[in-house]
Amino acid sequence: MVNFEVEDYNGQRKTVEVPEDMGLSLMEVLKASDYEVLATCGGMALCATCHVEVLSGEENLGEPNDAELDMIDTLPNITPTSRLACQLKISEEMNGMVFRLKGDGV
Repeated sequence: MVNFEVEDYNGQRKTVEVPEDMGLSLMEVLKASDYEVLATCGGMALCATCHVEVLSGEENLGEPNDAELDMIDTLPNITPTSRLACQLKISEEMNGMVFRLKGDGV
């Protein structure tokens, strides 16, 4: 199991526990965990409504691909650790990480 924290739009943090072997993206886990994530493009890196900021553990993630970088560059509220949750596959490297929701909540 992978455990990480998610800070919602109100600044409240909650630990999320998810199996690492299901091939899910962070976006899918957030939606299944009842976080207000629109994900209108369905995970294609086309809408950025699953925008998250990595508060801790960014060094454990791979580099963003070109499609993710292009979409992040269009956002008004980016940070140096902005990522799209749809492009982050759940893996044991995420254990202990902290994410803040930044996208357009529902």
